Amino acid sequence: MPNVIILETYILLPVVMNCTKLNQAPLFRGLKPEAIEDIINTIPHKERKFNAGSLIAQSGDAVTSLMIVSVGMAKGEMIDFAGRVIKIEDIPAPGALASAFIFGNRNRFPVNVIAVSDVELLIIEKSDFLFLMMKNDIILANFLDMISNRSQFLSEKIKFLNFKTIKGKLAQFILQKTDQGTKSVKLEITQNELADYFGVARPSVARALGDMEEDGLIEANGKNIKIIDRQELVKLTAD
Repeated sequence: MPNVIILETYILLPVVMNCTKLNQAPLFRGLKPEAIEDIINTIPHKERKFNAGSLIAQSGDAVTSLMIVSVGMAKGEMIDFAGRVIKIEDIPAPGALASAFIFGNRNRFPVNVIAVSDVELLIIEKSDFLFLMMKNDIILANFLDMISNRSQFLSEKIKFLNFKTIKGKLAQFILQKTDQGTKSVKLEITQNELADYFGVARPSVARALGDMEEDGLIEANGKNIKIIDRQELVKLTAD
């Protein structure tokens, strides 16, 4: 069993300290902290805390509530049949967990959710969340934006997983960070994080970057990438 410390308190929690962060959450966009506090304290809710490294949810667990990371960072990851861990994404506060799976026919976590740091979750049960959206059109519109953005993110993730070569994945990643007239990009993540994102070993990422540079497609200087031959990068995405 994972090392999990869970503290639960139902309804009317003193959430004032978290409302400043919660107003940055996509769900509460456009609402002031005092309005968020009023909303939270008028509906049943609870709070859970997890130590860093703890399993928050396992792939296949039922999604029965809205869960917002009010403090800390979680990550979603999956394990393939070969035992390789593929990181899907980081979920820092004030992001939501599995928001696209609250409603619909298959209300299950699609991946394992792990606490990267100590994490606090604000949890609102599905029926109470539905009632809240019926009462507040701002929250309803924000939630629709959230699940639309999730669909777009997952669509892009599927593209990466479908590319057959690591060079194809890297080319797609670099091209997505630039537009047609831009030749330089600074990667925001490390090679280790890229390897997790692609579901491959770190040496494979380093080797592919070296090959692409040797082939004259890019120039790499740390996290700074300069595109030399955009057309050839585009061709790699079809491999």
